[in-house]
Formats: sequence, C-alpha cells, structure tokens
Amino acid sequence: MRHFLQWIALCALVLVAACGRDAPPPPVQGGPALWTVQRGAMKGWLFGTIHVLPKGVAWETQPIRDAMAAADRLVLEAADLQDEQKTLALFESMGRSPDLPPLEQRVPAAEKAALEKAVSDGGTSTQLLSAYESWAAAMLLSAASQQALKVSQDDGVEPALIATFKDARKPIGGLETVERQFGAFDTLPQAAQARLLVQTAHETKDMKALYDRILTAWLKGDMDAIAKEDEHGEQPDPVVEEAILTARNRDWAKAIEPMKGAPFIAVGAGHLTGRDNLIELLKARGFTVTRVQ
Repeated sequence: MRHFLQWIALCALVLVAACGRDAPPPPVQGGPALWTVQRGAMKGWLFGTIHVLPKGVAWETQPIRDAMAAADRLVLEAADLQDEQKTLALFESMGRSPDLPPLEQRVPAAEKAALEKAVSDGGTSTQLLSAYESWAAAMLLSAASQQALKVSQDDGVEPALIATFKDARKPIGGLETVERQFGAFDTLPQAAQARLLVQTAHETKDMKALYDRILTAWLKGDMDAIAKEDEHGEQPDPVVEEAILTARNRDWAKAIEPMKGAPFIAVGAGHLTGRDNLIELLKARGFTVTRVQ
C-alpha cells in the first residue's frame, strides 16, 4: 500500500485517543465528495469519508444533509466497528499469538534502526509490540504515531452519520464485519506483514504532513489530490494491496449489487480512487455513478 491507502486502513481502528485541535474552516470549494449510485430498483448515494478528524470540523454541506434525509438506511464499511469493546476484543484475540520472535528480529537488519526510532517516537516499546503479530504491531505503531495529530475517531464522519440515522430511526448496516477487516491483515503471509511493519515505521515520521494534506483535499472534495498521495512514497506491496484494498473493494461491490431502495453508503475516500476502486467496480456491474458534490 502507498501512503494514503495505508492511512485509511489503519485509522479505521478505535485505538486513537480523543484530543483537541484547532478545527479548519468549513468547506469552501464544494465539500467532501458525494455521488449518486443508481441501477434498477436502487437509487442511493456513495460518500467518501475520513475516519478520524480534529474536533469541530464543519463537513456536512446541504447536499450531504439532503442525501441523508432522503436515504432509507445507512451502510458503513463495518457497522460493528463503532462497538469499541467488541473491536478491541477482536483485535486482541486475532492480533496476538504465543511465542512470537522479538519485533526487531522480524525486519531486515538495515531496517532495525528505523523501526526502533518509530517505536520510541510513538511512546511505545518493542517489548510491548512483540506480543502482537506483525500486522497488529504495525497498526498499534501507526495509532501511537497518530497521538501527535490530536485527532479522534470519535470526531470522525462515521459517528456523526450514525447519530443522524439513529435519530431518524433508520437502520444501519455494513458492507463487512470488523472481523473481516482484521482478517484481511491477519491472513497476510509473514513476509508481507513484515514489509507492512517496515513501511509503517518509515511513514510515521511524515504522518502529520500527510494527514494535513489529506484533510485539506477531503474537505474540498479534491479526489485528484487524494489520488496523487497514492503516487508518493514506496511502491505498494502487491500482496498487501490485494488483500487490504482490492479484494475488499470487490467484496463491497458484490454486497452493493443486490441492494434496493435508497441507501446512503459511506466508505473511506481511499476506496474511491486509484486502481480497482469501488466506483469503477460498480460501473462495471451496470451502476450509474454520478458525482453530485
């Protein structure tokens, strides 16, 4: 995965503490990207989200509010992700294994210093992370580095969407489960997990600049700028990219295909750009996908 794909995958976790930060101003160039999705008996919406935000970001434009009001249900990546107790319990049960080698022994010798620096800068320790499989250690390392961003999943888009649909007494579902999300990482070969750990260590030092660029682009609905983030940094590991991004996009397209009515489908914006993105997969299945914001 490149920078943005990794960021979207990792910040879906409820492992980032809530903090305050000066919020950016409301959108001035259209707001976050929104599409209509239509085929047969289904006419809904597709919204690209960002999973963690500073407190007080104004992102609910009138087209987004109108779409939520007209929708008959909310469909998230994984509806049960908001159950923090369940999510953390799954993470612990899937992410830990007995008799794992020390974390620093799982990466090439040339990468040991970068890993140890990232761990130290994140305020954690290799001893603590060594209890986790490499994919889970990478997630915890990324979450630790996000502490300095002073953003929170509690202030992200999904809790606001859930509150709106709950208040309207409309059902809330998901395209997959949290177990499926973690399973995409947990089933990676050990070599791919090690590469993910190394890349995470490399990217922690630029996390703030990366997040600021993504947030600015997201608030403007600038999908081209978001896509360009995908071009920076290291080349993606094809095994990781297939498991974490492409395969999930294909599964989501299959889940959306039989839908009827007017669902409001909200997924991370990183799934809506780049190769094999969800929009192109839906178009290939005969859906008409039209940008409305």
